[in-house]
Amino acid sequence: MATDSRSPGPEVYSITGAPESLTDEQGPRTRRYLISMSIRTACVILAILVPGWPRWVFLAGAVALPYLAVVAANAGRRRRATSGPAPFLPPMTALPPGSGDRTT
Repeated sequence: MATDSRSPGPEVYSITGAPESLTDEQGPRTRRYLISMSIRTACVILAILVPGWPRWVFLAGAVALPYLAVVAANAGRRRRATSGPAPFLPPMTALPPGSGDRTT
């Protein structure tokens, strides 16, 4: 009487499902932060130079942008859009049982 008792082995990960390295991810995050801080610097300068109600808009931007830039720069790591198919692993079979007698 043969029974099919396959136990799942350890989970196999595909290299295409690996996350992006921290070094590769740091460049775009730094670039976004620097762009946000450049806009903030422009808001501070314009808040000083521009009279009237636009001054308050620039001042609000100068106050809010540092918080938003830090939150965006420290946001969680992005996942890849597609991880690709998992590799095919043929089912593992056990060796047949021995005869029980050892002749050496």
